[in-house]
Amino acid sequence: MLRRLAIFVLAFAATALADVGFAQTPVANRPDLTGVWTTYRAPAQAGGRGGAARGTQPELPLRAETRAKVQAYQSLVSPTGDTPGGYCLGTGMPGSMMGSGGYPMEIIQRQDQITIIYEAHNEIRRVYFGSRIIPEKDRLSERNGYSTGRWEGDTLVVETAKLNEQVDQRYPHSDQARILERYTLSEENGQKVLTAQMTMTDPAFYTAPVVETKKWSIVPNGFLMTYECNEPAWLKRLDELKAKSSQPSK
Repeated sequence: MLRRLAIFVLAFAATALADVGFAQTPVANRPDLTGVWTTYRAPAQAGGRGGAARGTQPELPLRAETRAKVQAYQSLVSPTGDTPGGYCLGTGMPGSMMGSGGYPMEIIQRQDQITIIYEAHNEIRRVYFGSRIIPEKDRLSERNGYSTGRWEGDTLVVETAKLNEQVDQRYPHSDQARILERYTLSEENGQKVLTAQMTMTDPAFYTAPVVETKKWSIVPNGFLMTYECNEPAWLKRLDELKAKSSQPSK
């Protein structure tokens, strides 16, 4: 409850903040991305099918050594079915933005920072602008990296680096990967739609840039549910301890 109240206060206060670190466009002309968004699905087409076509995803242009590294990882975890999510670990970029396991996300926008909260694993990204951007030498590597943003007219441009090497998601990458996202707002079939065009460059892992597009639609008056992961794991552990303590001593 306190966390949800804090998010509401931040969203309300954003309208009163002064413009920080931008000279490209007036505040009034800058698109407002604040809100809860879910994966966009187009209306049903002829034949009774709607949404994007389903099928195999295109093969990624992985280097041979990268493919071997991914296969070694899969061989390690496949026999047990272990996944990072099973240990309460979020996907990380770019998988968090391009997938999110079908869960919604919330964007809280203010002039010097945009906060993106994915319902899946309560994963959080922060995009910094202007004076909020710290020197590169002070940035720490993590699964979602360090993101900086700027506006090019009505397009939000986000650049992400300082990523951990990952072979455990749909888009494996080295710690040298750089991700460029371009966000635009539109209206499609009466819905407010957010389109994210992502380009990831990583010469250490790929023979060519990886380019993908993801569309989200606004959820009017939407909210995120709490994603419980750590608590069930802890309750399971307590049950194990209780079972062990009830066993007769030898």
